[in-house]
Amino acid sequence: MDADAVEIRILGCLVEKQRTTPDVYPLTLNALRLACNQSTNRDPVVDYDEETIRTALARLSRKGLARLASGPGSRVVKYRHLLDEALSVSHAELGIVAALMLRGAQTPGELKARTERLHPFASLSEVDGVLEALIERGLVERLERRPGQKEVRYRLVVAGAEEPVGEAAAPDDDRVTALEARVEALEAALEELRLRLGDAGLESGGERVPDRVELHAVEDVLEEPADDQPLGL
Repeated sequence: MDADAVEIRILGCLVEKQRTTPDVYPLTLNALRLACNQSTNRDPVVDYDEETIRTALARLSRKGLARLASGPGSRVVKYRHLLDEALSVSHAELGIVAALMLRGAQTPGELKARTERLHPFASLSEVDGVLEALIERGLVERLERRPGQKEVRYRLVVAGAEEPVGEAAAPDDDRVTALEARVEALEAALEELRLRLGDAGLESGGERVPDRVELHAVEDVLEEPADDQPLGL
């Protein structure tokens, strides 16, 4: 795939929000900015401004990977991806591609946990089958094991990226991955609430929701269990 890091992040976010929050998809520029810059389910975490995203969207449009999708009566411009058409991928394959776009190189176990809301896979063997199909088409590649890694990792093949997508290694621990997936699901719900509030404000002519909603109080509660009751995570 010929795309740079900003374009990859935009495409991954568009697929993710199409699958997880279809009622607010296609996305406004502000919603797409929030999705790109959110701290959950992203590696690396970035801070793109609207001009950076707008310019990347123009490039994606010329490549036939995204386009404007504002409906009748809409007061704001919205965008949608064209990956399923451009790449001729299945629902399952696009789920894997989106996860690799958002988090970089991952093991089959990590992909299975992190694609639950993008495309639920029944087993690891099903994930392996989709990965092999994507490898055959030149969209994904298998990485060599690094010291301390028990499982093979896979990453997206991106021709225009300045650095290999998902080069960083992470510990192979199924329990940690499962816990991360649970925490990310909770945090994603908060991010999606902010996204919905942001779009509602723009559609009604209200003020934009700030980039970072103050969640310190919630984080404190999660980090410090009550004295009389364990947190139970």
